[in-house]
Amino acid sequence: MKIWAKKLGLAALGLVLAVTLTACGSKSSSNSTSNDLGLQKSGTLTIGLEGTFQPYGYRKDGKLTGFEVDLGKAVAKKMGLKATFVPTKFDSLIAGLNGNKYDVILNNMAESKQRKQKYLFSTPYIYSKPQLAVKKNSSIKNITAIKGKKVAQTTTSNNAGDAKRLGATITPTDGFQQSIDLVTQGRVAGTINSREAFYAYLKQNPKANIKLINADNEIAAQKIGAMISKQHPKMEKQVSKAIQSLRQDGTLKKLSNKYFGGNVTDK
Repeated sequence: MKIWAKKLGLAALGLVLAVTLTACGSKSSSNSTSNDLGLQKSGTLTIGLEGTFQPYGYRKDGKLTGFEVDLGKAVAKKMGLKATFVPTKFDSLIAGLNGNKYDVILNNMAESKQRKQKYLFSTPYIYSKPQLAVKKNSSIKNITAIKGKKVAQTTTSNNAGDAKRLGATITPTDGFQQSIDLVTQGRVAGTINSREAFYAYLKQNPKANIKLINADNEIAAQKIGAMISKQHPKMEKQVSKAIQSLRQDGTLKKLSNKYFGGNVTDK
């Protein structure tokens, strides 16, 4: 009886040790994953964005929604994580990434040589292609026809630089809506902006008196991706893998059609 009791006690002790070691191993594995990716919070992908720019990220009935909000949730799910968002003013977004306030930025951030020197970018989830908006009855057939004509642009934008390069005269405006208004009023020949900006506008204003003309190869498309610290290359790879999967399964296109009224995710 004593021998049996002794064996039973050793077996129970072994079981307790096994469970304890398993639990520790699981916890260690979870922490290892977080440390491996450089997550600010274990099990969570923390995302920085403005949250004030429709349809990318904005509040509807007090709730954060939009293309990049749904995208962030989908990316996190593919990575086996939960998404949490940190709304931040645009001027402070990059500083927040530098200060480890969040893991990634999803805020319509275009790749540039200057940014890529300091940060990593995921595979693009938007290919921002410039287009020219003109009145529906305009005789302009291609973007090169703006040479010698007035084009409405905000003066410090890349679009204004492209318009000048193509020989247009810039009529300064305060923003997108004023540029569109000048086009529909016939006071300028057109305005250049990204296709996603025009798609979003036409989704809200389907009867607007404008038509869109592709820039084709005259103006290069911009790649929009998740912006990540160079300290976390493994995170960039995992985020890129998730975005590629969302592209393949049709989620990117579905979200684009939902929020922009057209597909802005293809090349």
